Amino acid sequence: MIYNVKPVENPHPISVRVPGSKSITNRALLIAALSNGRSTLKGVLFSDDSRHFIQALIDLGFPVEVDELNEIVTITGFGGKVPKSEAAINVGSAGTAARFLTAFLGLSEGTYTINSSEQMKKRPMKELLMALCELGADITYLEEEYHFPFVISNKGRKRDDIVIDVDKSSQFLSALLISAVNMESDFDIKVVGHHGMAYVSMTIKMMEQFGVKVNPIESLGDEYSAGYTVTGDSQYRAGEYDIEPDISAACYFYGMGAVLNVPAKVRGVHWESLQGDIKFINLLENMGCTWEEEEDGIKLYPSKDRLKGGTYDLSAFSDQALTLAAISPFCDSKVVIAGVGHIRYQECDRMEAIRANLSALGIKVELTDTDVIIEPGALRGAEIETYEDHRVAMSFTIPGLVVPGVSIVNPMCCRKTFENYFAVLEWEVL
Repeated sequence: MIYNVKPVENPHPISVRVPGSKSITNRALLIAALSNGRSTLKGVLFSDDSRHFIQALIDLGFPVEVDELNEIVTITGFGGKVPKSEAAINVGSAGTAARFLTAFLGLSEGTYTINSSEQMKKRPMKELLMALCELGADITYLEEEYHFPFVISNKGRKRDDIVIDVDKSSQFLSALLISAVNMESDFDIKVVGHHGMAYVSMTIKMMEQFGVKVNPIESLGDEYSAGYTVTGDSQYRAGEYDIEPDISAACYFYGMGAVLNVPAKVRGVHWESLQGDIKFINLLENMGCTWEEEEDGIKLYPSKDRLKGGTYDLSAFSDQALTLAAISPFCDSKVVIAGVGHIRYQECDRMEAIRANLSALGIKVELTDTDVIIEPGALRGAEIETYEDHRVAMSFTIPGLVVPGVSIVNPMCCRKTFENYFAVLEWEVL
């Protein structure tokens, strides 16, 4: 399937509503399952990722009620216990479900088979799986070592501290933090690496919202970047929880406004967001845009001149590397997207996806181990290869709003996080 992007002939101000946050939805689903009692989650994102997560919880025996029309999920948790002692689940291509549920089951008594999509089988898991083995998990790999599918079980934990390397994914750390309430004594986690710590901050804030305090370890050796303690008597508090709009999705529309030279507002987006991608609005401000926070959301105003090039460090909000790459051809000078070497290991090799697609659009791109260097220039129409990656599809739609002849291969890969993205685009932008 191909989606042919239509250039916008008469741009008008953009005002849209986006789905709930994927990152917050999936954290809330697991925390609710770990809580003791009935939790009601409102504003839930329904997408391929979250549906796999919800189905996995159902397959594990949790009572789950789903109201997609009203974006509500109700989950009854059992204080960290898994209702079924044996079960098989499939996490699809959902990185958060894959890492979070693996940690939960690896720290739970029982025997569980976990399968995934072919795409998820290729993504990093080794650091988390090795940590879980140190904590007492037994893992039998059914295909390739340190990759899905596998059988995981735990008959008794061996220790109350662990070191985790987050350079390939901060989800390894978030997974251990969330499920640390299942440890019988105080649990210390020491961290190597710095990638994605904004997502870890989100995890810690959400844990606190559900009643579990995460304490920093004050005295660390130079070899560690951070350290955390979760006390052995910690317990999540069940209740109602409102999920924010997805800032990652919102940023595509802010990028559109900057390129189309019109104001753009995403309703429900505010500066107090838990999500690190809110920093993309600051980045656009550095590129020349201005903003105003209104009662119903942040409105971004386009730059009075061309967007400013420069070096932008996206290590803390790297999901927006693709969005920045898509608007970089419209800048007044070279753009360096710095600190994003780890995006090679996400849904696809996103650095290579940027290089290949911008090159097809007529733009010169250079890659280093950690940076993407883009020279603005004249764009031409091209077929965008999405590599089954939702963020490639959504980001590279933006140049097609200006340049004729841009088409998106397999646009429905957006179902992973934003299944009606192209419908919203047509209703609100075109």
